[in-house]
Amino acid sequence: MQKATIQLETLACPSCMQKIQNSVKALEGVDKESLTVSFNSSKVKVNYDDEKTSIKDIENAINKLGYEVIKSQTKAI
Repeated sequence: MQKATIQLETLACPSCMQKIQNSVKALEGVDKESLTVSFNSSKVKVNYDDEKTSIKDIENAINKLGYEVIKSQTKAI
């Protein structure tokens, strides 16, 4: 398992948070209970099984929605 913190450029509204949550939750290997999207800090925090998905997959899901990923940090848990 990996823990990721993903910094986004900005989140314009609470519905943006919901779109990101739904998109990331749909990925296989994502721990849905650990997923948080912070409107105030524009950060996504999530745990995921790195044998089923990758940080790139998560970033791509966010980018496809039109949100820019500034940087990502991962660490093994």
